[in-house]
Amino acid sequence: MSRIALQGSQPSWTSRTTFDALGVESGEDTDEELGSVEEPTSAAEGSEPVRLTKSAIKKQKALARQEKRQQEKAARAAARARSAQPSPAPEQQQAKVDVVPDSSVESLPASEPPTSVNGISHVDEAKQNGAPPAVEESDASKPQSNGYAPTDSYIIVPPILASEDAPSPPAKPSVEDIKEPALPPPVPAPAPVVRKGHVEIAAPPQKEIAVPPPPQDSESAKKRQNALTRTLWTFIMIGGFLTLLLMGHAYMIVLVMLCATLVYREVTALFSLKTKDSDSLEDRGRDPWSKTLNWYFFAVANYYLYGESIIYYFKHVVFSDAQLTLFATNHRIISFSLYTIGFVGFVMSLKRGYLKQQFGMFCWVHMTLLLIVVSSHFIVNNILEGMIWFWVPASLVICNDVFAYIWGITVGRTPLIKLSPKKTVEGFVGAFFSTMVFGVLWGTYFMQFQYMICPVNDLGVSAFSGAQCDPNPVFLWRDWTMPAPMSLFASSVLGRTVTTIPYAPYQLHLLFMSGFASLVAPFGGFFASGFKRAFDIKDFGHSIPGHGGMTDRMDCQFLMGVFTYVYYSSLIREVHVSVGSVLQTIVSGLTVKEQLELMVDLKRYLEGQGISLP
Repeated sequence: MSRIALQGSQPSWTSRTTFDALGVESGEDTDEELGSVEEPTSAAEGSEPVRLTKSAIKKQKALARQEKRQQEKAARAAARARSAQPSPAPEQQQAKVDVVPDSSVESLPASEPPTSVNGISHVDEAKQNGAPPAVEESDASKPQSNGYAPTDSYIIVPPILASEDAPSPPAKPSVEDIKEPALPPPVPAPAPVVRKGHVEIAAPPQKEIAVPPPPQDSESAKKRQNALTRTLWTFIMIGGFLTLLLMGHAYMIVLVMLCATLVYREVTALFSLKTKDSDSLEDRGRDPWSKTLNWYFFAVANYYLYGESIIYYFKHVVFSDAQLTLFATNHRIISFSLYTIGFVGFVMSLKRGYLKQQFGMFCWVHMTLLLIVVSSHFIVNNILEGMIWFWVPASLVICNDVFAYIWGITVGRTPLIKLSPKKTVEGFVGAFFSTMVFGVLWGTYFMQFQYMICPVNDLGVSAFSGAQCDPNPVFLWRDWTMPAPMSLFASSVLGRTVTTIPYAPYQLHLLFMSGFASLVAPFGGFFASGFKRAFDIKDFGHSIPGHGGMTDRMDCQFLMGVFTYVYYSSLIREVHVSVGSVLQTIVSGLTVKEQLELMVDLKRYLEGQGISLP
């Protein structure tokens, strides 16, 4: 039976062939386009075209679009089924049946050549291959086990022979061929199109985007790398610090100055002089005087503070040299003159459009100098008074931080302060008691070394040079007489007579310093945390890999250093007359004539004591 004979008088708009003949992809057309669409011609020659109403045309197009979507879904289901099932046997690929719905066959116009589902003529394919074309089966007629669900009735259309003069019916396909058809070739995914008005153009091919690794894996790898870097640099810092500690006081002073410089750079870098509403190129840039003035005031402040320390601790050197004496006697006026030059330079650098920010920078720099440079100056004074006044307080801060972390992850449950959500009350309290015990034991061990407790008289001394001095009385052991009941109880427990307990006053001072390191010094870290939250940053900088900036490591040390200096100078330091102080009084308070008279009187006194002078 030929394909034309199967056509009916009533066309069907739900077939794929009729849908392709409309030339509609998707969407609604305009009223002008809808009015110009005519019904396809029937098979009988001489029949007049029938014009459909707009509502009928819309209905027919909606049905066609619905059928197209169903066919696309079936094609996708077939692709998934092919990927999940093995390839069919070769004997199952020989017989192919082309099955189309009844309505589709009836709607074929007489002038349209017969086409397969894929739009390729069977006659042309047979002529090219020299054999009758294979019979194909539509996607909708496949068994439900392969993901197909037939929706319409189907008829089997025999193939058309290559020779139209002597047609012969093809062999009837077997039931096995129909039930077990060969899977169709994979249907390529339709290329994406871009619609511009009524014209559709193919979209450019999209590049394949590399799929990133899962966020959990990358996050865990990043944490491991950060922990490794942090641990490595922790040991590097500890080793470097201990090396400089043994090399001498001068190296420790250089280390403190370096830390203060890095902290000052990180803090002052938080303030920017850029304006958002500037238009010209010059206004969009930075104030050329900002960094220059920042470092100029930093240098002047260090010159004044460190000069004061040198004059105080090395009087016997400074006032015995004529050139250094000029520097020592005029140190403060020189420092003030340098500061005045910086102040005048700041006023000369003021620019319209930057005034508010420049005055803000001026205040910011002075506040930073007060908190950082002055604090580092006190820390240097602690080093010059004796290495133990720097080493032990710094160790107490580090110990408290470590114990707070251990107690916090172990039993910590209650948050301590909102600025640092990870800090807990349990960690804070546990670190307090742990630091008290550690401080007494740690300080008691180091107070037996002369290198640690001796004040500095020579910057060339080191741990291997054998420094000797008269120790401060707080480092001398004493005996505390126990009350009678306590002595009786201790004797009964120990099995021997115990009436006194040896102690050193330095151990009592260690309790106060340990308490400050546990209760007050952590608030320096809380202060730094509030600073970072105010500027919405995680770390102050990247000076130390894995640890952030130098400010993140020194936030508590500055506060502890100031407390140690004030505590030592108020309660521990011995004030007595020294050669340097007498020499300072002679040089700064006596005229040359009075100094010569003093020398004559001093020589006469020494000769009277039996001391011969050259």
